[in-house]
Amino acid sequence: MIYFLIYLFAEVFITIEIATQIGGLATFFEIVFSAFLGIFILMNFRHTLSENLDALRTRQIDMQGFSNRNIMGLLGAILLILPGFLCDFIGILMQFSLLGTLIINRFTRKYPPDNSTQTTRKDDYVIDA
Repeated sequence: MIYFLIYLFAEVFITIEIATQIGGLATFFEIVFSAFLGIFILMNFRHTLSENLDALRTRQIDMQGFSNRNIMGLLGAILLILPGFLCDFIGILMQFSLLGTLIINRFTRKYPPDNSTQTTRKDDYVIDA
């Protein structure tokens, strides 16, 4: 409960400070733009999910990486929909960390090739169907 009150205080304080600097109309447009961005990310989440499933199927990522990618993207999109500058900042950071995770996992392989199948001798006269 105390963490929620600390977050609420920080959100209100930051929003008031930024809103006094940029004005009411710009604050309104920022809130509407970030909400549309969050909704856009949620609407296109199925593409991200299918890419993550392909990466999991080809063993480029493990199950923990799969869940981290999807949870960070969803939570970031939901935070972008909520009004407030602190929520928007945290939501954007979650989206960029998702992008960073995608880039890092693209160039690193989590599972080394399995050499145990190469050590077993196959029968040359068997035809696999």
